[in-house]
Amino acid sequence: MIAETVCSAVSAAGLGIAVVTAYRKRFLAAARIAAYSLVPLGLVMTGAVEWVAETAFSPTAWAGFAVLGGAWALFATTRAVERRRGGTRKERKAAARSAQQGAMAPSASAPSLGQGSRPATRPATAPRSDSADDFSDIEAILKKHGI
Repeated sequence: MIAETVCSAVSAAGLGIAVVTAYRKRFLAAARIAAYSLVPLGLVMTGAVEWVAETAFSPTAWAGFAVLGGAWALFATTRAVERRRGGTRKERKAAARSAQQGAMAPSASAPSLGQGSRPATRPATAPRSDSADDFSDIEAILKKHGI
């Protein structure tokens, strides 16, 4: 009962502020203030405030919130562990099967640790002779955008 009275008083005060704001020729702000001030009144009229008041003082409701919190924590923990392991159970089984099949293949060869076909050193890039060439690309982009 007191919650409904407080919500009604807040709505009345908000509507009063909206009237003063509209008097100052700030109609958009006044409409926004009026909308915010009508929310508590609407909550009272729909019964949401009464439901919240009954829930706040109900031990059964708080136990229900505790169960929901525990379920959420359990779900979050299992998702974190699953991401750390690297996928779902089906993905891990498929990876294990492919690893077993790969280990049984008789034609598998050891990896080559030799030099390979890559050259040992990279060819050095030729330095540009003119510093104006460095900015030609940038100038073209700026001209393209009209700057």
